[in-house]
Amino acid sequence: MRYTRWILGLLLAAQAALGATPNILLVSVDTLRSDHLSGYGYGRSTSPSIDRLMAQGARFLDARTDEPLTAPALTTMLTSLKPHTHGATRNGLKMRPGLPSFPKALARRGYRTAAFVGNWTLKDKLTGMGEHFQVYREVLTRKRWFGFYKGEATAADLTDAALDWLHSALSADARRPVLMWVHYVEPHAPYRLHEEFVERLGLVDSPGGLSPIDRYDTEIAFADQAIGRLVKTVRQMEQARPWLIVFTADHGESLGEHGYWGHGRHTYEETLEIPLSLTWPGVIRAREVHGPAMLSDLAATILSLAGVPGAERFHGVDLAQPLRQGADLPSDRVVEFEAHKGAVQIGENKTRVRRKGLLELARLDGPNKEILRVGSGRCQRYDLKQDPGEQRDLDPDGSCSAEILGWEKVVKAGLATSDSLPPPSLDKEEVEHLKALGYLD
Repeated sequence: MRYTRWILGLLLAAQAALGATPNILLVSVDTLRSDHLSGYGYGRSTSPSIDRLMAQGARFLDARTDEPLTAPALTTMLTSLKPHTHGATRNGLKMRPGLPSFPKALARRGYRTAAFVGNWTLKDKLTGMGEHFQVYREVLTRKRWFGFYKGEATAADLTDAALDWLHSALSADARRPVLMWVHYVEPHAPYRLHEEFVERLGLVDSPGGLSPIDRYDTEIAFADQAIGRLVKTVRQMEQARPWLIVFTADHGESLGEHGYWGHGRHTYEETLEIPLSLTWPGVIRAREVHGPAMLSDLAATILSLAGVPGAERFHGVDLAQPLRQGADLPSDRVVEFEAHKGAVQIGENKTRVRRKGLLELARLDGPNKEILRVGSGRCQRYDLKQDPGEQRDLDPDGSCSAEILGWEKVVKAGLATSDSLPPPSLDKEEVEHLKALGYLD
């Protein structure tokens, strides 16, 4: 065993010298709309640190989440599996045990893996994510949700915890590569006002106070400041080994569009579109990337860029080749989406919580978007090129195509296999947390 570790150390040191094996920093932000980042054209300077990071790498202009809900989306990010397959379809429902994931694949190749999450919804007890990391740290030190519970970390607290671990890990053995995932909770509702950013954002108070969108934007600015410190410090540690930095979000947020505030229940673009960038100077050219990309593409892409075998075993598209070649993504890719109820209600049939939770399905083929509302069996159709805000339903009769009905069969068949999974066991405090987060009616 000692001889094997010695050989592994030599191999990793040689790879580092060649720049072939990067350290990996994955930064995700909860509830972050790409169109509220100044780097995506927003009029307010919400995100100077994120903008600088994205400008140094490949910034995707057409990226989306597979589901607009935190735990399902991020489980998909780790495993590349759709929610109806991995089982974590709703907040509070664990994924299937023993699933493959890109953190596990990296750990088998000698990576030290750590996750730092500041959102109560991502507790290992509720998600099963701890299985996929050697270190899984829940930084839940602050009372934010209406001041009642210690249910999250501020962006500053989360950054401190992640950097403390990283410094210790690299000090102990700088030869071994590192995967560190940091998930920030801001700007999740209820949106707090960060007054230190009011002047910079040009916000004007009114007799009724600043609007929810104003507060949402200050939340982005607050998270951006912490992310800037994280990235700057990480790069100061860049010595023998380069850093691949991935930046994204779990989902977007509806800010009153379609008469809805929040996320999770619909598959309109404002909740599906996310920011996405990959930065690795000298390997990934700085540019904008056109064509549809998905959160589920990250597992195969990260493994491929890191030179770790097994990318082909993951679903989604391996984006590494077009990134290295400076090419756009195929515009004719068909992508599909799911939306489930936010969390398990008290009194629900615990053996059917996944099947009963399905709300909407959607399918995007080029600019043609179709949404199926499962309860009514009616569909909506939009041309996103002509109608990006999805205001003009092209089929008011509500008829559905064979393609989306086929997608519905696939999803329902997958959900039917989940009845054998352990039911959720939420205590009183956890139920109150879900209510505060807006996941229970």
